[in-house]
Amino acid sequence: MKLNIAPIDLGIVLVYLIGIVVIGVMSTRSQKMNSENYFLAGRGLGWMSIGAALFASNISTIHLTGLAADGYRLGLVAGNWEWMASFTLILLALIFAPFYFRTKISTLPEFLEKRYDSRSRTFLAFMGIIGALFIHIGISLYAGAIVFQNFFGLNVYVSILVISVITTIYTVAGGLKAVVVTENVQAGILISGSCILTALAIMAVYDTGISSIEELKMALKPDQFKMLLSADSDIGRSEGYTWYAFFLGYPVLGIWYWCTDQTIVQRVLGARTERDAQIGPLFAGVLKILPAFIIILPGTLAYILFKDQILIPNDTLPVLINELLPVGLKGIFAAALLAALMSTIAAALNSCSSLVAVDILQRLRPDVSDERMVKVGRYTAVVVMVLAILWSTQGGKFDSIFQAINDLAAAIAPPISTVFLLGIFWRRGTKEAAFYTLISGFLLGVSLFILDFESISGAKYITNGLGIHFLMRSWWVFCLCCIFFIVISYLTPAPNQDQIVKLTWDGPKEIFKDRILRWNDVRIMAGVLMCFMVVLYLIFG
Repeated sequence: MKLNIAPIDLGIVLVYLIGIVVIGVMSTRSQKMNSENYFLAGRGLGWMSIGAALFASNISTIHLTGLAADGYRLGLVAGNWEWMASFTLILLALIFAPFYFRTKISTLPEFLEKRYDSRSRTFLAFMGIIGALFIHIGISLYAGAIVFQNFFGLNVYVSILVISVITTIYTVAGGLKAVVVTENVQAGILISGSCILTALAIMAVYDTGISSIEELKMALKPDQFKMLLSADSDIGRSEGYTWYAFFLGYPVLGIWYWCTDQTIVQRVLGARTERDAQIGPLFAGVLKILPAFIIILPGTLAYILFKDQILIPNDTLPVLINELLPVGLKGIFAAALLAALMSTIAAALNSCSSLVAVDILQRLRPDVSDERMVKVGRYTAVVVMVLAILWSTQGGKFDSIFQAINDLAAAIAPPISTVFLLGIFWRRGTKEAAFYTLISGFLLGVSLFILDFESISGAKYITNGLGIHFLMRSWWVFCLCCIFFIVISYLTPAPNQDQIVKLTWDGPKEIFKDRILRWNDVRIMAGVLMCFMVVLYLIFG
């Protein structure tokens, strides 16, 4: 194995790997490792830790390479994946987080049992484990290994093994507290490395003689510097990335991912106070503004700088790094890539541990001890990681990993978003409606995914045949799930209102009920973030 990396860069990477393990293990050394400490960080997380951890657990190596590639291929329109997340994080802060915190749940499936019944809890736990294993961990491992092979000449299987072992050590040892502490460090490294790369790309473009926004737009492809596109544009027509597709389809995916997925929301469940549980997502919403400028924009600028060297879009990030970063800075960015990969894997491992220990073991054996739950959680993390390693070796069979993950999310998100949204906003929703919506929506979504996944079906029957891209597909499936949920609810007995009154929303007045607005109020912060996002869209739309 011949390494394509300078000794100083290799030294920086090794220092990072050793340092992150030490930080993760030492962060919980003085804590007694009971189930609450292990799975929920002792419910002691502050808002800044929660926000940074939400950001870091979301940004994976797939994310970095995929967004840079889409920036090169499509332009700033790919930034909608990031900016629309800010709106769903506002929903998490104002609507979902208060219910999660007040009910003192440990997992998202547990909330479904309180609102509906144990059947919905079991099925959601199953979906959560499968999603973490196959999407969050397995495919991320393969994508990270490929990136490191391209950058530094590291063997794919060696990369997978090293990353897996290191991440498993501190995740198994320290639980959620160790994961969040390391994610905070990793968020800083990731943002710093990306900012450096962006600054160098802007300087390189300036050196070509381009000195204004108008000159930049002229050097790019049509609409490459626009955030919102119509169906008449070339990109909107070919990719389905229209303004209405994002405004209708993304919230379905975003509510599932940011508001109901255990891998992400577990940080909110470990909040110290309800205020921390709400401000944390808002802070993450602010951080989600950055990737459009520090990940996608460099990819867009690469079209001007290196379009003769970039043979396929996925080469965008490697070319940027190799051409722009000097020795030393490459090591810092390699650490940023590792940070993105390890934070995503650690988050998924910890969520799997929680789902198995809390939603399966504790329900089968209500008298199980804390010590036993922690042990089972640790064993689960190791087993899931081994399975994910085996699955990750199949990653090469996908034509586009980034697109495959988004397509898969579109398959499983609609029914979950439906039962959570209607469960909180509509008190007439019944347990039968929730369970059968989850089952039928899941089967429908997976069937459509298979029909549209060329590697399995041989053609994209939905996208190319019917002209319905996956964002709009998720919207229409969500609409069907909502109709199905409402019909079944009216055909089945209404739930006991006394049991669900604390689990449901009493209309918009709930936000302003019995509380005086102050300048540092969560609602004011959410409003400021909302207005700022609107201004950004007006500027770049």
